[in-house]
Amino acid sequence: MSNKLNIEYLGGLLREKSALEERLYSKYDVKRGLRNQDGTGVLAGITRVSNVHGYVINEYEKVPCEGELQYRGINVNEIINATDRNDRCGYAEASWLLLFGSLPTKNELDFYQTVMDEFSDPPIGFIEDMIMRAPSPDIMNKLARCVLAQYSYDENPDDTSIENVLRQSLSVIARMPMIMTAAYQVKKRYYDNESFFLHSPIPGQGMAENILSMLRNDRKFTHAEARLLDKCLILHAEHGGGNNSTFAVRALTSSGTDTFSALAAGIGALKGPLHGGANIKVVKMLDDIKANVRDSRDDEEVKAYLQKMLKKEAGDGSGKIYGVGHAVYTLSDPRATILRKAAEEHCDTFGMRDDFNLLNAVERLAPELLQSKMQEGNAICANVDLYSGLIYRMLDIPTELYTPLFAIARLSGWCAHRIEELITGRRIMRPAYRPFHGSIPYVELEDRKEM
Repeated sequence: MSNKLNIEYLGGLLREKSALEERLYSKYDVKRGLRNQDGTGVLAGITRVSNVHGYVINEYEKVPCEGELQYRGINVNEIINATDRNDRCGYAEASWLLLFGSLPTKNELDFYQTVMDEFSDPPIGFIEDMIMRAPSPDIMNKLARCVLAQYSYDENPDDTSIENVLRQSLSVIARMPMIMTAAYQVKKRYYDNESFFLHSPIPGQGMAENILSMLRNDRKFTHAEARLLDKCLILHAEHGGGNNSTFAVRALTSSGTDTFSALAAGIGALKGPLHGGANIKVVKMLDDIKANVRDSRDDEEVKAYLQKMLKKEAGDGSGKIYGVGHAVYTLSDPRATILRKAAEEHCDTFGMRDDFNLLNAVERLAPELLQSKMQEGNAICANVDLYSGLIYRMLDIPTELYTPLFAIARLSGWCAHRIEELITGRRIMRPAYRPFHGSIPYVELEDRKEM
């Protein structure tokens, strides 16, 4: 390029030509981010898969309330409480519930385990060809690529009949834990210059157990560790049709595309730091606060540092406090409440009491600071990301896998929404963008002037 025509110059030109005045969005009543002015989502569909409840509308006013998350009408707290009572892992049960609409019987749960065992190993040569020969520094990108690659190995990839999509969905749900752990191991070898090892899933083990088994060299883990990871998987399995990644899956599904393309879109959306990538931001924030606050037990000192973060004078300079605030939940996020309890119960075992106390202080102090900054009366609470990263750290799970674990768990919800969209949607999603430009005449090449 010439001295004038360089990337920096072209980038500035792009910003100039792409910028739109803020007032235009209000003038034309554009729902930015598909949100109404009060922050509620624009109604774009109907679903039976799940319900995310965080406020009520009373006399046209948004009234905060305690958060509730339901899978097919069943409160997620009841699912978690049942696993606690029976001291067992429950992700398979939650996955079946999301996909088929009711809790599985013992025979159905056994059948589901058999199907997961049958599909858990990727096709012959898949790990070597798709992962080992093309390592990636980012596991989320590798997951998306590997989902797309399964199209080439599928016996009937473009058939969108419900039976075929169900078969594809179950195979993806079953295979992705091994694909994720293999992608991480290969990443260690090629990018971190560390030894790596590849384990296969063990038939009869649940998802949480197999993930821990395949991640660890000696394959050893405790029942308590598996239960702790299982809770995270259950709570990440689904969160309504309006979240960014699920909406992406439903939008692509509405076009009639194949299962693998639709699910890869969900992974791409979830990677974003404003969505699934936030759990990594939380643990980085935790480490930053620990490094800059002398006494993490001193609420005033912690509060002062949080204020500096909001002013972009500390932290990552974004002006954000990660793990606090949610688009729907107001007084509480039920997932955060469950994981806070789990983290507190186990933090002493893993020597992380101080880390838990510091995040608990953030949960107590940050909402008031954020409300003051926003100058609004909206209720703000901790979200699921505040404690999920800490639990992954307790389990010695690499940071690179925090968001991929979210994706692995969410596959069940995405697949349920894809199937629902295929059955009930029957129309391609096509929102409108208002054009804002005048008519410009075409100029011959020799008459054009550089900007």
